[in-house]
Amino acid sequence: MDWTFSFVFNSVALGVGLAMDAFSVSMADGIRESKMSGGKMCGIAGVFAVFQGLMPLIGWFCIHTIVQYFASFQAYIPWIALGLLGYIGGKMLIEGIKSQSCPVPPARLGIAALLVQGIATSIDALSVGFTISEYQAPMAMAAALIIAAVTFLICLVGLFIGKKAGSCLSGKAGIVGGGILIFIGLEIFITSWF
Repeated sequence: MDWTFSFVFNSVALGVGLAMDAFSVSMADGIRESKMSGGKMCGIAGVFAVFQGLMPLIGWFCIHTIVQYFASFQAYIPWIALGLLGYIGGKMLIEGIKSQSCPVPPARLGIAALLVQGIATSIDALSVGFTISEYQAPMAMAAALIIAAVTFLICLVGLFIGKKAGSCLSGKAGIVGGGILIFIGLEIFITSWF
């Protein structure tokens, strides 16, 4: 493949497609923490962007080195995403229900939870390594950077929308956010079978 408009367009399209789960999770994070600072929003979007850009590179590397191991691992990706997002979403849901009975300020998003979200929403991007397998290393890196940039922008929009919605939802934010995460985990799991 050459450095053409088609290459850039395909990379942006991949970025948009891959970022949809991260967008939804970003909205849930914004709902959960409606007083989030701009710096934290950039940090969260940055974590999602790094994972979304890194996973296709890992997939590309696996195809060019250890493809037989990667192919067997691919069957577990939906299960891993379901487990991680189900755990985080369930925890948010329980916290939201508990805070309904005894008003407590909503929990802030910690680095550990953010890293788990980043992995869970980007693990399906490993398979993009198959899509970009014909690229040479510099093009694969460029595609990953484009995917990361698109994800960053989309997640910032998700966080902004979530913050606005979170202000309106106030006490129900944990319940809504947890429900969204569980739904995304189920969606990844179910769509992997069809």
